[in-house]
Amino acid sequence: MNGNVMRNFLISIVIPVFNEEDCIAETFRRLNNVRLQLSSEAEVELFFVDDGSKDNSLIILRQMAEINKFIKIISFSRNFGHQIAITAGIDASHGDFVAVIDADLQDPPELITEMFRIALTGVDVVYGKRKSRAGETFFKKTTASVFYRLLNYMCDVEIPTDTGDFRLMSRKVVNAFKQMRERHRFVRGMVPWLGFRSVALEYERDERFAGVTKYPLKKMILFATNAILSFSSKPLTLALRLGAFTIFIGLMGGLYALYLKLFTNIPIPGFTALLLSIILFSGIQIFLIGVVGEYIARIFEEIKARPLYLIAESINI
Repeated sequence: MNGNVMRNFLISIVIPVFNEEDCIAETFRRLNNVRLQLSSEAEVELFFVDDGSKDNSLIILRQMAEINKFIKIISFSRNFGHQIAITAGIDASHGDFVAVIDADLQDPPELITEMFRIALTGVDVVYGKRKSRAGETFFKKTTASVFYRLLNYMCDVEIPTDTGDFRLMSRKVVNAFKQMRERHRFVRGMVPWLGFRSVALEYERDERFAGVTKYPLKKMILFATNAILSFSSKPLTLALRLGAFTIFIGLMGGLYALYLKLFTNIPIPGFTALLLSIILFSGIQIFLIGVVGEYIARIFEEIKARPLYLIAESINI
């Protein structure tokens, strides 16, 4: 492939931003270095998606966009969430290849160059696979490992373990992805669901450049729950099996109590055992109703057909 052809490629890099005022300047510097490094092979445009930041993130982005027209900005009317911000950037992009990377610099922007060159061999998706996770606690590493393996057990589609949203996709994949408009989004699962040829690029994940994580424990639990419920109906199957098992245990207990009453002089266990059984089985029932309720809530959200996001401002688009 000669140089003239390669210069015709356009790479859109999507960067979701939420309260990252301490990272943006360094993120831009490193991404701009990637742009300059690829200048003989492709043009690069940067899509910063401000997800309702409360700090000076948007102000800094506006200042950079005034000087650099290859910087594109989408600003939401409020916070819609990280996965929606990624979606908005992908929707607005029109590159032959689209890369997604967070603004905290845990994922090295320089790897986008290598991802692009791998994609040129005919690969549709090049995703970053973490060999290590610097700056993260043992608890977070362990729970992340358990989550991905549980998710793969629950889902019919294999989702690569130890990966995030850091990846590069061909236009073919992007066009297919844009047809998926569900509200409860799990991008790192949606892309594998599409199929297409994918390759992992292993790397060492860095610590955050500055600031604090936008995914504390509570958000991580909600994120994991959303991922499982969005990609699997197995919780409903497990609920059915648990219900059947509970009925079986109750039936066996009833037959045992009947046997004691009719054929022995052994007294039937009294109030304490009865109370504990009621509490246990009531708790199971409420839990199962909650699982079903979560699925119904998602159906309710989908049928309202509200837009995934609202844009308050766009710059250089």
